[in-house]
Amino acid sequence: METVRTKTSASARTRSVAFVGLTIAIMAVSAWVTVPLGPIPFTLQMFAVTFAVVVLQPKEAIAAITGYLLLGAVGVPVFSGMRGGIGVLAGPTGGFLWGYLLGVAAAALFLYVVRTRLGEAGGKNAPKLTRAEQAALSPARRAALFFRNFGVDLAAGVIFTVIAYICGCVQYMAVGQVDFMTAFLTAVAPFVVVDFCKIVAAVVCADAVRTVVK
Repeated sequence: METVRTKTSASARTRSVAFVGLTIAIMAVSAWVTVPLGPIPFTLQMFAVTFAVVVLQPKEAIAAITGYLLLGAVGVPVFSGMRGGIGVLAGPTGGFLWGYLLGVAAAALFLYVVRTRLGEAGGKNAPKLTRAEQAALSPARRAALFFRNFGVDLAAGVIFTVIAYICGCVQYMAVGQVDFMTAFLTAVAPFVVVDFCKIVAAVVCADAVRTVVK
């Protein structure tokens, strides 16, 4: 019995490490998809990080964003424009990257509380429905469950994004020596609508992936 438990634990750790490594790779690739838009480039990073927050366990999500930032800090070209190094983190747009770490931690904590304590989808206390039970649900009940879970995940994505925006604005103000309104209009305002669309897309994709791998 103990041997079975050990093998199961080792398998779970291996799977977790694999998920974290794959997520770091996805974050790096998403940062390479860059469209210049003023001083702040348009990338798919918000999509990738929100996806990681929703689909991974809290510890895995925090480990993934930490690993991503560490790789970039030592010079691996995983940031936008295939850049890397401390200079990027200390530059005018580096606050967004630091904000990713704080934002992921806050969003992961939010999801942990909601999912585990309140029994939402993805949590330990969430009800496990069999295929027969799922098939027996009425369309209205299915829709209610979907929108409830979707709303929780969407809220986590918004929490992450708002914190990233705040950190990005603060560093942009400090390094660029501009006031808050200038920083907001330059570094945040042009991206709000697009980033919200990326959050929605990430939540939808994460829900599909979570259904397959659970």
